[in-house]
Amino acid sequence: MDNMEQNYEDFISTVSHELRTPLTSIRGFSQTMLNSWDKLDDNSKKKFIKIIEEQSNRLIHLVENMLSVTKLQSVNNNFVFNELNIKMPIEQIIAIVKNQYPNHNFEFLYKENLPNIFVDKDKFQQIMTNLIENSAKYSPDNSTTTISTFCENNNICIEVSNKGIGIDKSDYDKIFTKFSRIDNPLTRKVQGSGLGLYITKNLVEKMDGKITVNSEPLNDNSNLSKITFKVLLPVRNIEEQARIKCNQLH
Repeated sequence: MDNMEQNYEDFISTVSHELRTPLTSIRGFSQTMLNSWDKLDDNSKKKFIKIIEEQSNRLIHLVENMLSVTKLQSVNNNFVFNELNIKMPIEQIIAIVKNQYPNHNFEFLYKENLPNIFVDKDKFQQIMTNLIENSAKYSPDNSTTTISTFCENNNICIEVSNKGIGIDKSDYDKIFTKFSRIDNPLTRKVQGSGLGLYITKNLVEKMDGKITVNSEPLNDNSNLSKITFKVLLPVRNIEEQARIKCNQLH
């Protein structure tokens, strides 16, 4: 069996496992409600319906991620590059994620008068949503995610930082690979497919950017670290923008 076949089999095996878990929950709780409706009190019914809703959302998210992976691997990715000021999209994403995680705090440190980047707006929003959502998801309750922006060597730099359980340097590359999940108490508590960062890295690199992660232990008694994802996206001059636009038409 060649590598491509092995990768395909691994992909199918992992996806099947990831799909089975929420589907089993949905079926199990649906059957319990159908078979024991008269015996269940209202609180139990609400609890079971809430679980079904959560698992349905998990399933939708997984399918969306799988479709994103499939698109990444296709030749025609339909990237539409335009100039973009990053301030408003990031503010909108913070508001959406804040609604999902009301017990989490967000701090946006925007350096005024930053030049525009030249990216696909939808793909940029997907990158930032993945990073900001991940930060809230894998942080302790009532902690803060800080999003910082600045210029660095003709790139716009966006850093997303939070407190969390530290990542070993040996795992820095691993977390950007398909289906990877670092095993620790926070990740065990939160369900995920292990596709988000793989998709994020691919989208960043397809827009000629770079993404890295850094984990620094905090000097307190919490055993937590400051985890920072750093995205660099190039600022393009008029000539470079024209060349990219021209390539899109071929």
